[in-house]
Amino acid sequence: MATSLLLPTAFLALLLLLPSTRAQEEAVLTLDTGNFSEVVAKHEFIVVEFYAPWCGHCKQLAPEYEKAASILSKHDPPIVLAKVDASDKKNKDLSGKYEVQGFPTIKILKNQGDNMQDYNGPRDADGIVGYLKKQVGPASTEIKSVEDAASLIGDKGVVVVGVFPSFGGSEYENFLSVAEKMRSDYDFLHTLDASILPRGDKTVKGPVVRLFKPFDELFVDSQDFDKDALQKFIEVSGFPTVVTFDTDPTNQKYLLKYFENAGTKAMLYLSFSDDRIEAFKSQFYEAAKQYGDKNISFLIGDVTDAQGAFQYFGLKESEVPLIFIQASGAKFIKPTVEPEQIFPWLKDYTDGILAPYVKSDPIPEVNDQPVKVVVANSLHEVVFNSGKNVLLEFYAPWCGHCQKLAPILDEVALSLKNDEDVVIAKMDGTTNDVPSDFTVEGYPTMYFYSSGGNLLSYEGGRTAEAIINFIKKNKGSKPGEAAVEDDEAWTDAAVEEETAPESVKDEL
Repeated sequence: MATSLLLPTAFLALLLLLPSTRAQEEAVLTLDTGNFSEVVAKHEFIVVEFYAPWCGHCKQLAPEYEKAASILSKHDPPIVLAKVDASDKKNKDLSGKYEVQGFPTIKILKNQGDNMQDYNGPRDADGIVGYLKKQVGPASTEIKSVEDAASLIGDKGVVVVGVFPSFGGSEYENFLSVAEKMRSDYDFLHTLDASILPRGDKTVKGPVVRLFKPFDELFVDSQDFDKDALQKFIEVSGFPTVVTFDTDPTNQKYLLKYFENAGTKAMLYLSFSDDRIEAFKSQFYEAAKQYGDKNISFLIGDVTDAQGAFQYFGLKESEVPLIFIQASGAKFIKPTVEPEQIFPWLKDYTDGILAPYVKSDPIPEVNDQPVKVVVANSLHEVVFNSGKNVLLEFYAPWCGHCQKLAPILDEVALSLKNDEDVVIAKMDGTTNDVPSDFTVEGYPTMYFYSSGGNLLSYEGGRTAEAIINFIKKNKGSKPGEAAVEDDEAWTDAAVEEETAPESVKDEL
């Protein structure tokens, strides 16, 4: 089962296997349980990719990762890139230690491995090189001139600038500490002269932190240098009031954070070529400012670029412009919305007046295939009220891993067809709402509900043998009883899982 609502774009790459490829491949160190600790202990800074040989995304990343390793080996100081085959059973403990839940997973290890952070940068060689160069050396760069400020601040991303009367004292030290912690996601600069900065009070002597951003009010100041408060200020102020879902690569990191947030999400989808776009943006932005403090995050998306979201949430293009709210265990939809209807509809939601929307395919009149079809309106009858042991797969028609799993589930169903107490079933998670009893954040996701009323998440192997053994061992189990897994299940369980919308996040 996938662990997050994910979303980045996997870029297909054509690789010509030229003689120079061998040298590039050798630039990436190969690690395993036997040499991992020794190699990491030799480096202040090392990047480790956890991969699987059969993983499509890993194969696409490999030539770019190798090219980046070759370039970074010549950096001063050299930046080392390594890889671990996480599908190899002997490396299982390493994968557990570094929380590998999908492939590829990339970690940045500092101080001989004592400090670990996720790699959240690009996948192409140039992007990897640029991102990692920013992670070595000082966490914050001094700016001394107007020219420095213009070139380093720019207008494309979030930049955090500390203004100080002198480079010393607790405020300065706290600023550098936070910069070191957050340097993966933000650029940090410091200066003694506020007059060289492009915006804001040019006479301030500090200490003050000025955050520049290409959205909302363009800059904001803070004088709270408590480490936790400073980090919170950067996270909140450095995030758009309304996230934009389009193909602009600078928006991708905001989309990732948006969909990983567990809170309530309000999404407005429409065509960005709509002649009312400015009216929609204005109304939605004002609504976000008014209702954002109610733990609601806001997104506006171009229907053309958000196809993955439409597939995942089961939305219809024919109903745009539409507002869609995803809350814990409930969904709310307002189709063909007009700009002036945004505020009243959101107010009805916050007042608890709106009725949740429940989406279901029709209950099939004929359901005689080995794997039974379940829809939202039949789920309780087939799963919870049948008194049988039911293995239920949540799938998406576009999911390649689901397509690979389909014949395996057919094999399981045929093998157990003489056991009247067992049902193998599937539900299209894109056209049916999933009850809150289940956590479905990626496809395929499987659950087992025993005749004794025990609901178990299936995270074992993706083979007929592993699934059948699981069912036989957990039939009739009572609530609270732990699932019995096969010893060999881990290798298959760590397979790629597809999370959507695919245009925003994958497994990196």
